[in-house]
Amino acid sequence: MSDLVLSAADLAITDAALASVAEEMGEALGRTAFSPNIKERRDHSFAVFDARGQMVAQAAHIPVHLGAMPTAVREVMELGPFAPGDVLALNDPFRGGTHLPDITTVSPVFAGGDTPIAFVATRAHHADIGGMAPGSMPVATELLQEGLVIPPIRLIDGGRLNEAAFALIVRNSRAPEERRGDLRAQLAATALGARRVEALAAHFGEDGLRERFDALLAHGERVIRAVIAEIPDGSYVFEDRLEVGPDGAAIRLALTVEGETAHFDFSGTDPETSIASVNAVAAVSRSACYYTIRCLAGADAPANEGCYRPISFTLPERTLVNAGPPRAVSAGNVETSQRVTDVALGALAIALPGRIPAASQGTMNNITIGGYDRARGRAYAYYETIAGGAGGGPLRAGRSGVHTHMTNTMNTPVEALPLAYPFTVERYELRAGSGGSGLHPGGDGLVREYRFQDQATVTLVTERRTLAPWGLSGGGPGATGRNTLIRADGATSDLGARAQVQVHPGDRIRIETPGGGGWGTPSA
Repeated sequence: MSDLVLSAADLAITDAALASVAEEMGEALGRTAFSPNIKERRDHSFAVFDARGQMVAQAAHIPVHLGAMPTAVREVMELGPFAPGDVLALNDPFRGGTHLPDITTVSPVFAGGDTPIAFVATRAHHADIGGMAPGSMPVATELLQEGLVIPPIRLIDGGRLNEAAFALIVRNSRAPEERRGDLRAQLAATALGARRVEALAAHFGEDGLRERFDALLAHGERVIRAVIAEIPDGSYVFEDRLEVGPDGAAIRLALTVEGETAHFDFSGTDPETSIASVNAVAAVSRSACYYTIRCLAGADAPANEGCYRPISFTLPERTLVNAGPPRAVSAGNVETSQRVTDVALGALAIALPGRIPAASQGTMNNITIGGYDRARGRAYAYYETIAGGAGGGPLRAGRSGVHTHMTNTMNTPVEALPLAYPFTVERYELRAGSGGSGLHPGGDGLVREYRFQDQATVTLVTERRTLAPWGLSGGGPGATGRNTLIRADGATSDLGARAQVQVHPGDRIRIETPGGGGWGTPSA
C-alpha cells in the first residue's frame, strides 16, 4: 500500500467518481431496457463494492435495494475464484435478495492481477419471474408460489454466457421476450460499470484505489457517528401495524442510542405469517433502518457501507422483520419495509421531536396485470407502484403524488401503457384533501383508474387501507387508501388491501392512494 494522504477534496472527487459509475450504469439500463417498469419507472439500483464486498458508492436509486445489496454481493463472493468477464446472479431473498422479481447481477473488476480489486452490482425489478399470478407479486403463502428462485449462480463465465441458465430464467416468465431484453440490458449495464471501475484503477493505481475505498468507508462511519451523537442518549419505543388478519400484525421497535451508536431492537414484533406475503427478510429490515439514520445526515454526506458501522440490530428470527424459508416475502420488500421505516421514524420523532416528519403514505400500492393481448398476439405481464402523499414536516408541507421512503422511482407515464398493453389509464389525478391537516399539512395521494380491453388477472398488494398514516405534533392523519373494482355494468366492490381478481373488457380498477400525515397543530 502507498502512504498517500487523502485530502477532503480528494475524498470528494473519489466519491463523485465512483457514484458517477453507478449513475451511468443506471442511465444505460434505463435507456436500453424493454419493460416500462425499468425503462420508465426506473425500478433499478446500482452500486460499487470493494474487494471485500463492502459498498463504497451508490447511485441515488432505491433505498430498499441498496441497503440490502451488500448481503447479496457477499453471498455471490462464495462462488469464487473469479475471472475477468464473470457475472454472478441471484434473486433468492434468503441468500441476499429482496423479493423474487428483483434480479441482482454482480461482476468482479480486475486491474491486471489474479484477484478482483472491486465488484459492481445491479438490481432490477423484472415485471414477471413466474409464480402463481402474472407479475410475480401474488397473494401468496409460500416463496415458491411467487416465482422462480435463483440461488447464487455464474450467469456469465469468463465472458461466455451460460445459455442454459439464461434460457431457464427467460422460460419461466410469462413475457419471455421482455425478460430477455431486460436481462440483456442489465448485463450490458453491469459490463459498463466494470469497465468504468477498471479505468479508475488505471488512473489511481491499484493501491491508490484500494486506499480511497478504505478512506471513503472510514469517512462514512465518522459522519454517521457524528449524526447519532446529536440524538439524546436513551431508549425510544414505537409500534405500528400491518393490515394482516383481524387485529393486524405489530412491528415493535426499541431504538437505543448510546453515544455514537444506535441499536434497533425489534423484540416483541409479531411472528412471521403464513396468510400473506408481508414477511420481510433481515436484509430488507436493516435497509429501512439504515435509511432513516442516513436521512438525518446532510445532503452532501457519503452513501456507503461505512455509514452502517455504528448501527446494530436485534432481529428475532421467524418474525415479520426476519422471516425464514419457506415464507412468502414479496410484500415484505415493498410493504413491510415501509412500515419498518414508519416505526423507525416514529421512534426518532420521540428523540428528535423538532426534526422528524409525520408518516408518509406507508405503502407502495403495488399492482400487477397480466393476460393475453389478442391485438398483439402475445402474453404479457405488467407491474408498477403508485405514488401517494408525503408526510408534513417541521419546516414544510408534505409533497403530493410522490414515491416516498423505501421506493424512489418515477411515476409511470400513462402514455406508455396503451403502446404496449391492452389497457389504459383513463383517470389520473391528485386525490384532493387526502393529506392530513396541520400547520404543515400532509401531501395528497393520487387517483389512478385503469380500464381493460381484454380479460386479465389483476393483483393488488397495498397497505394503509384501514390504518391511517399518523400525524405528528398535533397534525392529523392522512386519509386511508381505497381499491375499487368497477364492472362494465357499473357494479362496484371494495377490494380491500390485498386482492387477486379477474377483469373483463370494459371493467375498471380505481386505486386511491393514501395521503401523508400532517405536522403541527393547524393555525387559526
